[in-house]
Amino acid sequence: MHIAMWSGPRNLSTAMMYAFGQRSDCFVWDEPFYSAYLTQTGIVHPMGEKVIAAGEPDPDKVIARLRGPVPGGKAHFYQKHMTQHMLPGIDRDWLRDVTNVFLIRHPARVVASFSAKLEDLTLDEIGFRQQFELYELAKSFGQTPVVIDSHDIRANPEAALRGLCMALGLEFDPAMLSWPEGGRAEDGVWAPVWYGAVHASTGFAGAEGPLPALPAKYAGIVEEAMVWYEPMRAVSHEFVNT
Repeated sequence: MHIAMWSGPRNLSTAMMYAFGQRSDCFVWDEPFYSAYLTQTGIVHPMGEKVIAAGEPDPDKVIARLRGPVPGGKAHFYQKHMTQHMLPGIDRDWLRDVTNVFLIRHPARVVASFSAKLEDLTLDEIGFRQQFELYELAKSFGQTPVVIDSHDIRANPEAALRGLCMALGLEFDPAMLSWPEGGRAEDGVWAPVWYGAVHASTGFAGAEGPLPALPAKYAGIVEEAMVWYEPMRAVSHEFVNT
C-alpha cells in the first residue's frame, strides 16, 4: 500500500512519520516535494540551500518514485507530504494511485507553532486551502479519504492509531506508539531546525490544552484558514470515540 499523508506544517506530521517508521513492514519518505517547492517558489527557509541540494527538485521525478515500487522490499510506503508543497503546475493525477489520508490541526495551534520559526508567515505557507483542494480531488477520484485531527490523536494515541490502521486495512502494531529518543535515518536534512520537540520525545505528546492566544496580526490568517479547516473537521474520523 502507498499511503500519502497530507498535512500542513507543525501538525504532528513528524510524530506520525515516526510512528509508521516503527512498523517493520513500512518504508517512510520525509517531505518528497520540499526541494521542488523551494526551487520553484524561491521562498527562503532555514537551511534552504541544503534542502534543495539534498532533495529532488524535479517534481516529475519525485512522482515517479511515489508511484513506483516500495523501497527496501517493504509492504507499505508511507509518504509524509506538506500540502503547501503541491504547487500549481505539479501533476496531481498520481493521487489516484495512492491511499490519501489527511491530518488536520486547528489553525490557531498551527500558527502559534509555525510563527515561532517563520514570523512573517502567509496563508499559503500553512497549507489549509491546499489541503482542502487535495481532499476534494481525492474524492473526485472516487476515494473516501480518511481525515484525522491531531488533537484526537494526542487525546488518545492508541485508540486513534488503531482506528486509523483499521480504516486503512492495516493490522495495528503497538510499536507505533513509541520510538527511541533522537532523530531517525529517514529525517530530512532540515530536521535540526524543525524536529527538536519530536527528537526529545519517545512517543506522542499528551492532550492539548486551550487554544493559544495569538498576536492580533495573525487573526486574519487564522480566520481565513478556518474556512478550510472547519469542513474537514466536520468529516474527521474521531477514532477516540469509536
